[in-house]
Amino acid sequence: MSIFVSSPAGCVDLQTAMGMLNQMGNLLKVLTCTELEQGPNFFLDFENAQPTDSEREVWNQVNSVLQDSESILSGLQAYKGAGQEIRDAIQNPSDMVLQERAWNAVCPLVIRLKKFYGFSIRLEKALQSLLECLTCPPASPTQHLEREQALAKQFAEILHFTLRFDEVKMRIPAIQNDFSYYRRTISRNRINNMNLDIESEVNNEMANRMSLFYAEATPMLKTLSTATTNFVSENKTLPLENTTDCLSTMASVCKVMLETPDYTSRFNSEDTLLFCMRVMVGVIILYDHVHPNGAFNKSSKIDMKGCIKVLKDQPADNVEGLLNALKFTTKHLNDESTPKNIRTMLQ
Repeated sequence: MSIFVSSPAGCVDLQTAMGMLNQMGNLLKVLTCTELEQGPNFFLDFENAQPTDSEREVWNQVNSVLQDSESILSGLQAYKGAGQEIRDAIQNPSDMVLQERAWNAVCPLVIRLKKFYGFSIRLEKALQSLLECLTCPPASPTQHLEREQALAKQFAEILHFTLRFDEVKMRIPAIQNDFSYYRRTISRNRINNMNLDIESEVNNEMANRMSLFYAEATPMLKTLSTATTNFVSENKTLPLENTTDCLSTMASVCKVMLETPDYTSRFNSEDTLLFCMRVMVGVIILYDHVHPNGAFNKSSKIDMKGCIKVLKDQPADNVEGLLNALKFTTKHLNDESTPKNIRTMLQ
């Protein structure tokens, strides 16, 4: 998958362009200035980008997290819940056989939910490590995206996973039902002599944190939004623009790719389109939580009208969850400063 974005640096001469080509080892392609008046374009090779020596330490750390993402997603997709067992137990409170059956059905599910929650904490740390690399001075965010393509790819993969996880989670109401039953059963001490080993795994403190996590409609996005906000507040010497420009550049990358037939014609599958849509929506949400004025303000560096139009040009089934994410997980959509036509587009 190849992504193109305009660079603000202006036109470069051929010698400089060739130097950039050599430096990036064919990952960076510079077009001539006659093709685009705004200057050179580059693409991020999201399929084949490999870490350079300077990237490798962080890349390895993040990769150790990302390599578990598919198993986490598969575990969520296979989540069936213990609805029937719980209903039987509630309807027959004096039947200890049914109580034990419900308890034994719920406990493995709670352990699985703890695993998902634990992964969100690992993902939060991975995102902050990538932000640190992609925003540090003196290089601009665009320069970082040019030079650290393997890390940019990981950043996109985190957002891609996050949107997929939340889309699946929103379709599984059993998660909160199961966890509520677990907490009620523990607190009321109704399990008598049943196996309490799970309490060492999910004690009250852990249960409280998990409850807050799963109460969110999009828990992984909420985790990343909080992680990005914390990154900015904890790095007070780093200009805010370094972080917001990184996010807005990624949004522009995906938007340009999705709205340009010459680029989309190069995609091998629909999955590539979905990948880019999820990444675009993910960075918009992060930008909206971090920037004081949000993503929808006229001063925003993200072309929200263009981004929403790109989504609405896709089949409705593919983008319903993404449009809902923009409506319900952003912070500034309903601000008075948000243009009415933007709000109308998302209604």
